[in-house]
Amino acid sequence: MTLQLGYLTLTLAVCILLIYFGFTTINKSYDEPTRKRKKTILVLSIILWQVYLGIVGSTEFILSYSFPPRFAITMIIPAFIFTGVFVYRNRNKAWLLNLPTKQVFFFQSFRILVESLFVASVGAGILHKEASIEGYNFDMVYALTVPFVGLIAFSRQSSNLKLIRFWNYLGLVVLASVIFVFMTSIYAPELYGADKPLLPLEAITYPYGLVAGCLMPVAVFMHVLSIAQLNRILRN
Repeated sequence: MTLQLGYLTLTLAVCILLIYFGFTTINKSYDEPTRKRKKTILVLSIILWQVYLGIVGSTEFILSYSFPPRFAITMIIPAFIFTGVFVYRNRNKAWLLNLPTKQVFFFQSFRILVESLFVASVGAGILHKEASIEGYNFDMVYALTVPFVGLIAFSRQSSNLKLIRFWNYLGLVVLASVIFVFMTSIYAPELYGADKPLLPLEAITYPYGLVAGCLMPVAVFMHVLSIAQLNRILRN
């Protein structure tokens, strides 16, 4: 129960931060009537997605090792499609420049807590060690570098935005490697010396499935959004 509470609490904190970033950007970008509408859409979208994840993650439909993975089809892919469409459609919008650049980058430090939960999940038998820092998941290492890189990049009078952009790309590469570890632990367990899937099905049920359906996609979304903003700034 304590471990489940940890996933729920972290997800709640991440959603609150998303709302904070959204409200900050909206307040700087729109007039009062538009602000209300945009804020309502933002909050309702986050709430509805959480309700959806709760419903899907509590059904037996996703409890399968069949290919393609049902949890990816219902949780990860829709979030990735949204990220791609949303950022592409808004890449030239003026509001993008009002996004809090520093806070968005430092936000990626939340992955330290995600990986800490992974370590606790290994001890509880929810995850296999290969999916944590004890194995081939180096996301915590990346997350630990974020505060230091941010301090270096933003400490000068002229911020080193190219360094921040590069670190965003690096973060996406690290996330891709984590996804690779999770997928191969299910569909190619022989890579890890096993003859059956290493990821327990319990790991994709609610609330553990919040990693796949919310926490990881949010990290990807914020990376891509930050890159779009930095590209716009560096072009000017």
